[in-house]
Amino acid sequence: MLILSSSASSCFCYRPLSVSSSLMDSTTNNNNKFMEFPFVSSSHKTLMVDLVSTLENRFHSQLLPSTLPNDVSHYQSQTGSAQASLHIRAAQPHSPIDFVLGSWVHSELPTGGSFDITSLSAYLNTSTDAPNFVFEIIRNSPTTLVLILDLPPRKDPVLWPDYLHTFYDDTQLDTHRQALQTLPEVQPYFSSSLFIRAVSSPTGILVRIQTVDGGEERMEEIIAKHLDPVSKQVLGIWLDKCASAKREVGDEEREYLKKRDGVIRNKTIEVDLGSSFPRLFGPEVANRVLGVIKDYFRVS
Repeated sequence: MLILSSSASSCFCYRPLSVSSSLMDSTTNNNNKFMEFPFVSSSHKTLMVDLVSTLENRFHSQLLPSTLPNDVSHYQSQTGSAQASLHIRAAQPHSPIDFVLGSWVHSELPTGGSFDITSLSAYLNTSTDAPNFVFEIIRNSPTTLVLILDLPPRKDPVLWPDYLHTFYDDTQLDTHRQALQTLPEVQPYFSSSLFIRAVSSPTGILVRIQTVDGGEERMEEIIAKHLDPVSKQVLGIWLDKCASAKREVGDEEREYLKKRDGVIRNKTIEVDLGSSFPRLFGPEVANRVLGVIKDYFRVS
């Protein structure tokens, strides 16, 4: 699930003041299903589990339990050829975190084989102007992979040059992209969506990796020895320099962030999920899942 904003203040109907023990049990079961990542390779699963655990452990006291319905936290197409798991946790009102969203999607292809998408995004609310966090791996074969790893800006870096300096220059984010591109199997990835290109940061890592000669073994090596450390380092920068940064945001800036975040989130639904979900899961399932996601994507 590509969420390139992937993205409100803290008032949703899914954010309870108290949580019953039965809901906690359901939440645990749903989270376990999400954390299984059952269709990807060992190194791919390890990376996803580590990223999710690191992010949620860092903000453990600020994040509320997931309250997604069972038929939204895990769902599939009528034929069973496509299935997915969705994980969303909103945050306490005092937190700069709006919500954390993770997912995996698996679909069998009519021509044989399958494709898998695993993603993790974290969205900040309008109490801060710091960038969001986006991570996604897309695979349609054991030897082909697309990585999207970015801290999408929530303000125009041209109009606010200090923003560019603080979050992208000082943090040396571009060194991680440069490190990956030294590998001969790594090539730049250009999304067919101009919207996705427009909302990406200047240091975003959007690459395609193909290991035709080295096969699956070489891909596993690249994930474990290169993607794993780079992804964790970028997440660490976001945790320390963005999500934990003390930012002064005035009323006018809050209105600007509210408007910009809203436009990007709505466009994300329209461009990415709104077109792909009905095709994969059918209109009934797609409407049910997208309805819940849209509630979290509201900006206030």
